[in-house]
Amino acid sequence: MVGIDISGRHEEDGEYLMVAAAVHATVGTTRVHYIRGIGFAVSRERPTLSAITELVADAVGDLPNPPACPVVAERGEFYEEPEWIVEQHFEPEFKYVESIAERETVQAAHHAAYAARKLLL
Repeated sequence: MVGIDISGRHEEDGEYLMVAAAVHATVGTTRVHYIRGIGFAVSRERPTLSAITELVADAVGDLPNPPACPVVAERGEFYEEPEWIVEQHFEPEFKYVESIAERETVQAAHHAAYAARKLLL
């Protein structure tokens, strides 16, 4: 699965700097077994649903071997839009976090996105 997170969706000094991280992981039901790769993307656009989905798609595309597995995120990343709206932007599928392992993978993406954004500031 691929867990995603975006750091920096807020305006600072009249500008935006969003960093998305996509973490491709092999997981069990309760934990991450192995991180296969991390992809990143950066945007200075205003955070709209369209800009966010494009940014995340770019981060997933930046993975060393873009996988054919679900993209998973917290509901807030996409402004709590229904899954069927968000999944139109991803292949093969998109879903919101359901399991502990999915949450852990998204948490790893959160740390990666936050750290990368701090390096860019």
